[in-house]
Amino acid sequence: MPKSSFPVGSTRRQILATATTATLALLASAGCAEDQKRPESPPGPDPERLIAGLIAGLSAVGPHRNPTSEERAQAREVAQLLLTGRDDRAGQEELFGTLGFEAHHGDDPATGRPFSLFLATGSDDRTWGVVLVDRSAAPRWVIEVPHPGFDINTELLGLALHRQVPGSVLLIAGAHRQAAKGAADVAHNSRSLFHVLAIEFARNGLHQMQLHGFADRNLRDAQAVVSTGSAPTNRLARRIADGLSEAGLTTCRAWAQRCGQLEGTRNAQGLAAADLDTAYIHLELSWSVRGDEEGRDRVVKALADRLTAN
Repeated sequence: MPKSSFPVGSTRRQILATATTATLALLASAGCAEDQKRPESPPGPDPERLIAGLIAGLSAVGPHRNPTSEERAQAREVAQLLLTGRDDRAGQEELFGTLGFEAHHGDDPATGRPFSLFLATGSDDRTWGVVLVDRSAAPRWVIEVPHPGFDINTELLGLALHRQVPGSVLLIAGAHRQAAKGAADVAHNSRSLFHVLAIEFARNGLHQMQLHGFADRNLRDAQAVVSTGSAPTNRLARRIADGLSEAGLTTCRAWAQRCGQLEGTRNAQGLAAADLDTAYIHLELSWSVRGDEEGRDRVVKALADRLTAN
């Protein structure tokens, strides 16, 4: 018979207490091991992460096509539903699903505000991008990024501005502008899904802010170009230009001077906005601004102050 591990003369109570302590220690150790093996809960959807995943997959030789007439009709319907049936998530998911988009809902970790993000998966040639809706307020602005990955960091600017403008809609193209032999350049393609959505939003009263980028060498004496495309100049464009100047950016005003052919007068969304007589702002930013985090922050603050005050 094995010898007892308890000292001679131990009472029954002492033996039980010692055994209980040892058992609890073993259970605690096992629990810690189990906690270490148990996987962490997956984080909630983060718009920044989802958008970054899209941008990382863009390629000049990637797939892209224009929507059919039926798909354009569905896009107009879903744009209407986002504005008039804001709480109809099931209906929105169904319509976006037919267009090849996946739905993501949650609270934005950066703002705490509820959002819905619809992302074209890119599993086929319907590389139609992202529609991100802030559900905390009625929408007034659609912030547009037509050349993600090409006009580098414009998607970062778009998301940061969206987060500073409650209720805004962020529209990001889903293909490199050179894909499909240039058909993916949605800023110059009035048959793209991007265009259909942008103009349907504008038709329903949303103002458009479209973000672009240029190389410093293309306009050496300015860091920003503000225009209204082919539409008449409006008060808001002047206020935005003033805000950027106050933020320290050398700003070219397209209605007052030539801006190196960066005025956006042939932009498809701008042309349509002029026909609809709705507000459209075309903003070009130099690489020295887009490539600098502090510079991007100054731009976003200047824009948000004007967009939320309007």
